[in-house]
Amino acid sequence: MKTQNVSSTAPRAPTSDRSDRSGGVKPIIKATGLVKRFGKTAAVDGLSLEMYEGEVFGLLGPNGAGKTTTMRMLITLLAPDAGEIVVGGFRVRDDAERVRNLIGYIPQERAVDRALTGREHMALFADLYHLPKAEGEERSAWALHMVGLTDRADEVVANYSGGMKKRLEIACGLIHRPKILFLDEPTLGLDVESRTVIWRHIRELKAEGMTMVMSTNYLDEADQLCDRLAIIDQGKLAALGTPRQLKESLQGDVLSLTPENGDSSVRERLTIALKGLDDVVHVVHRDGAIELRVTPSKTILTRVLDVVNGQGVRLEAIQYTRPSLEKVFIHYTGHQIKDEWA
Repeated sequence: MKTQNVSSTAPRAPTSDRSDRSGGVKPIIKATGLVKRFGKTAAVDGLSLEMYEGEVFGLLGPNGAGKTTTMRMLITLLAPDAGEIVVGGFRVRDDAERVRNLIGYIPQERAVDRALTGREHMALFADLYHLPKAEGEERSAWALHMVGLTDRADEVVANYSGGMKKRLEIACGLIHRPKILFLDEPTLGLDVESRTVIWRHIRELKAEGMTMVMSTNYLDEADQLCDRLAIIDQGKLAALGTPRQLKESLQGDVLSLTPENGDSSVRERLTIALKGLDDVVHVVHRDGAIELRVTPSKTILTRVLDVVNGQGVRLEAIQYTRPSLEKVFIHYTGHQIKDEWA
């Protein structure tokens, strides 16, 4: 495995002190050499990451890759067996309470009480953060408006849809106006409409300058929302960069050829001939097909088909695709993101 380093009636948003902005130079979160074991299994194995103020940073990987474990170490819920974490200038190992005052956390699991109303949830979280009554009410009104729940705030959560419950969880995580918001699989299990609403809220928070760290195993979500991504696989860092950088790191488009005759000798003979073509960067065999990494060119497809015909090979299927995060994930991990690890 190789790593690529690559005019509204809305309530007024409560102010917060952001005078210590680093301008994207000094990381707001720095994790170095993180290790976390459960028995003999290393859930996180030597992971080092940096996140910068104002960005949406994604932890992308299949279930069991180590994303949630990494996040729980970053937010002080789990102590690493080895390594160092600094959040907002504070070492998690020494200043966990100060770190907690800087962050909000939206867990993967439902954390709302069906018997309480949305507004009662907000009051409860305001008390947990020791906010004065007037300030708690102001921030509750702002957070509920931010997630579009003002009109449903006095209904019990039992009447909320799954998407509304997730939006209420986000509101609860925002009430103390955190500098950094952690979202663990924020749209897991939601329908398409609810996912779209959550995406909109994340973009709105980013526009306000909030730093966010989110884990996901949805490739489209990572591509649409994240400024930078860390692809994590089996507890290790597989690749790092912006979605665009990661796609460009594949160095070309993908042309997949599936011969009608699946005999390995046919594939080998055709592979040797194709490797001699200009603009063919790399050739591999995958699931019975010959997969070519090619430099984009107006003539590449014609020239490849000329070689195929010249070898007397008939094709069952041909597919031409641009780089995608799915291809990036397969390239750096050797398997699809839907594959899960025990």
